[in-house]
Amino acid sequence: MKSIRILAFVLLSTTSLFAQSPEEKGLKIAQEAAKYDEGFESSEVKLTMTLTNKHGQESTRYLETKTLELIEDGDQSLIVFNSPNDVKGTATLTYTHKEGSDDQWLYLPAIKRVKRISSDNKSGPFMGSEFAYEDLSSQEVEKYTYKYIKDDQVNGEDAYVVERDPVDPKSGYTRQLIWYNKANYRLEKAEFYDRKNVLLKTLTYLNYREYLGKHWRAGEFLMVNHQTGKKTSLKFENYQFKIGLTASNFSQNSLIRAGR
Repeated sequence: MKSIRILAFVLLSTTSLFAQSPEEKGLKIAQEAAKYDEGFESSEVKLTMTLTNKHGQESTRYLETKTLELIEDGDQSLIVFNSPNDVKGTATLTYTHKEGSDDQWLYLPAIKRVKRISSDNKSGPFMGSEFAYEDLSSQEVEKYTYKYIKDDQVNGEDAYVVERDPVDPKSGYTRQLIWYNKANYRLEKAEFYDRKNVLLKTLTYLNYREYLGKHWRAGEFLMVNHQTGKKTSLKFENYQFKIGLTASNFSQNSLIRAGR
């Protein structure tokens, strides 16, 4: 009798797995990825941004970013450029929302003004890089619809490939293909398709490291633009977590102070 019950359980589990639609499976993978990274509270990290044009010429910028984790809504982040002098003091504040358009502001030290970034311009390049302003937002599940595509391998890791389509009609992308690591749901690679559904960019996540026994962070983001031949590398160092940041550290006044 016990063996019959075990067999029945196995058959039921197998049936449920196969009954799951690609959309349901894709959403489940995205939800697991979000759940896996919960609990970092706040973080700070220093970055080196390297811009490479189609001729291979490089320019380097140094910046830092702070992030505040919010459970009831999307995360908030503050990015400040420290050098070179032509971008020093430029700062960007992003309020990601689970529903609706994100709020973003840009502080320009040359004119000492805060400029609101219109949702119509979110697909524009961030400070001349291959990252768009919308790429600065946190990865909130509600911002996309999902569809599981296949199992694959990337960066030597087993991965799920999931298509996610932005809900926001003003997004610069029609769809994205995301490679989620099967073991810990970290992102390994992303492909971005433009409004004509042509491959625009590929983002590869490199040199991962685990923090606090749970939170995986890539040591480098490499974004390659297939249509222009340009690329941007972001290298991260000195990650700190649970550093006591609050909403007061992510106001427009704090944006101005950070840029001075």
